[in-house]
Amino acid sequence: MDEPSMPTLPATAPQPPAPPIPLTELLAREDLGLRRIAGPADAELLWVHTSEMADPYPYLLGGELLLSAGVLLTDPDRYVARLVEAGAAALGFGVRPVYEAVPEALVEACDRYGLPLLEVPPETPFTTIARAVWRLMAEARHRELRRVTRAQQALATAAARPDPVPAVLHQLATQLSGRAVLLTARGEEVHAAGRRPHPEAAAALTRLARVVARERPGSPASATDTHGDTHLAAYALGGGEGLVLSLATHRREPGDHTVAGIAVVLLSLLAAPHQGADAADRSAALVRLLLGATPAEVAPLLGPDGPWTVIHARRSDGTTPDALTAGALGASLGSALVDVGREDDDETVRVLLPATAREATPQGGGGEEPRQPPQPPTVPPHPGWTLGVSAPAPLAALAAADTRAARALAHAEATRTPLKVDAPVTGLAALIPPDQAAAHARTLLAPLTPPLADTLRCWLSLHGSWDRTAVALSVHRNTVRQRIGRCAELLDVDLNDMDVRTELWFALRRE
Repeated sequence: MDEPSMPTLPATAPQPPAPPIPLTELLAREDLGLRRIAGPADAELLWVHTSEMADPYPYLLGGELLLSAGVLLTDPDRYVARLVEAGAAALGFGVRPVYEAVPEALVEACDRYGLPLLEVPPETPFTTIARAVWRLMAEARHRELRRVTRAQQALATAAARPDPVPAVLHQLATQLSGRAVLLTARGEEVHAAGRRPHPEAAAALTRLARVVARERPGSPASATDTHGDTHLAAYALGGGEGLVLSLATHRREPGDHTVAGIAVVLLSLLAAPHQGADAADRSAALVRLLLGATPAEVAPLLGPDGPWTVIHARRSDGTTPDALTAGALGASLGSALVDVGREDDDETVRVLLPATAREATPQGGGGEEPRQPPQPPTVPPHPGWTLGVSAPAPLAALAAADTRAARALAHAEATRTPLKVDAPVTGLAALIPPDQAAAHARTLLAPLTPPLADTLRCWLSLHGSWDRTAVALSVHRNTVRQRIGRCAELLDVDLNDMDVRTELWFALRRE
């Protein structure tokens, strides 16, 4: 008889709410009375789930300790195979009242498929096990947060030293117990700290750094690999010169990802003097703003024309971005000016990008074509992100551009598209003098409150779709209907009339 094929873990899995805990820590709890009777002991638990279904596969996320009394257990081999295929970490089998002992066929199947099997005594309720797992996870999360906090303080202190870049690298290597190297795009070592890895691992680290170096479009912002027992990682730094932070460690612990992200942000800022006058001028502008200068006073430092594009981004999978993922997004866009959320919206990343202006070009008759308006930078879709991009705006109008980027992001999420650009007004609408258009818009829309105007704008942009507008505004579809009905009453118009919709859309774009 052929040996059964071994199912593999899913390629992707949702992020757990806390660091995983080793199965050995749960088994060490003597008050639970758990006993491992099959499978390996080196599993890690991400969740706890109880199910008496004959096939719980559709309801598993991967990494669970599945608890069951075997009420519907008829085919142990298929049951275990499906659990392994779903990515379950371990199976806890409760004896009595259904079974007096764990079925031998189940023990053999777990040994065959490599799934840890725990015997749960009758006096231990499943809820007690779940409570113990969550307590262990909470303790692990607390340890992780304390470690990250200490690392953040240490890295910030290092960044304040007279020679900050080597100091940050040294502190990072200490915190991760490994090697931290700052490399150029060509693999040249700028600074390094920590014990050198094996020469072959060091060469692999250099090759990995070239993968993320900003020498060609489409390069990833980060990459990881392993060489023997050495874990390798490389992160592109913002600034456009291809500098890369490379790490080599012999272990990976919860919190390493966040600690590395803090270092990426710090080194992106600290390396700015090595990346040209533009980065230095932007740092000077930030310092002057912090010291009380007005936007108009610092505008000359940000470029000859000063137009900027605002980008709003959210993770497509609904997870909250951390400093590393946000910094990596900014680096991939070519900007170190990244804001990782706000108190009232901790899932949105904001990035500032300089808009580009088309230079004047000679005409055949010896003259020059007029300088064209600033153009929004070409922003390609980024896998794992949903982006909303504003039209270019001067420094004094960044608040309005921020609002337009938020609207574009809401539109992209409502239509399930990875990217939405709020383009400048063009075509026939651009022929009307801006001051006259704005005055007409203010008069026409005067009866509407800001929430009603925002709802009407969103509803029109989504072609009158109640459901998509509700998604974009995070409200119920009945709320959208009520608001649109109120807009029609206040404006005394028929919103089913295309001429009315067109005029209102024109006004909402010019207010």
